[in-house]
Amino acid sequence: MREDRLRALVRERASSQCEYCRLHQEQAPFARFHEEHVVPRSHGGEDIETNLALACDRCNLHKGPNLSGIDPATGEVVPLFHPRAQEWRQHFAPRGAEITGLTPTGRATVRVLNMNAPRRVELRAVLRANGEFT
Repeated sequence: MREDRLRALVRERASSQCEYCRLHQEQAPFARFHEEHVVPRSHGGEDIETNLALACDRCNLHKGPNLSGIDPATGEVVPLFHPRAQEWRQHFAPRGAEITGLTPTGRATVRVLNMNAPRRVELRAVLRANGEFT
């Protein structure tokens, strides 16, 4: 599949929403969301639709080449959330303006991707007050 068609497919499939923190592109308009490699190239990940997810710049930059993280509740090393293979609501839940990890994978992903950084929580609080984040 041509690169431009592949990028369009990733954006359309995600409805222009970060597949990790759930922000929409129009809610964070100052940086274009990335077509992110779930399994990074450095770990053998390919440029194929089943290995690409749409990620906001912050989630993607924090994720980097990581495939795993430490669950803060157990101290165990666990795999990070995989948007192509796992359901978001099984691993995460919005709690007010924060995102809570429900599973070891969810908790580790929230931590590694720094999903509850103060500025992101502030943005989600504003969006929530306007009915744009639930």
